[in-house]
Amino acid sequence: MFEPTHGSAPKYAGQYKTNPIATILAAKMMLDWLGETVKGKAIEDARRGGDRRGAVRTYDMGGSATTLDLGRAVAAKL
Repeated sequence: MFEPTHGSAPKYAGQYKTNPIATILAAKMMLDWLGETVKGKAIEDARRGGDRRGAVRTYDMGGSATTLDLGRAVAAKL
């Protein structure tokens, strides 16, 4: 029930160039649905801090960071 609206994007598998924000927000929505709104807010706040001001941007955002780079930046904010 909780997946990014773009689906799994198999053509990009193993390339580490996709933007993980939709997946991260799907996890946030799942937590909200489960009643874990404090944890959902923490993910949203971390996501906002992890991708602002050009610090870490994937190619679709005009940067050169990998999927892992952006995911790790968000995780570090948690």
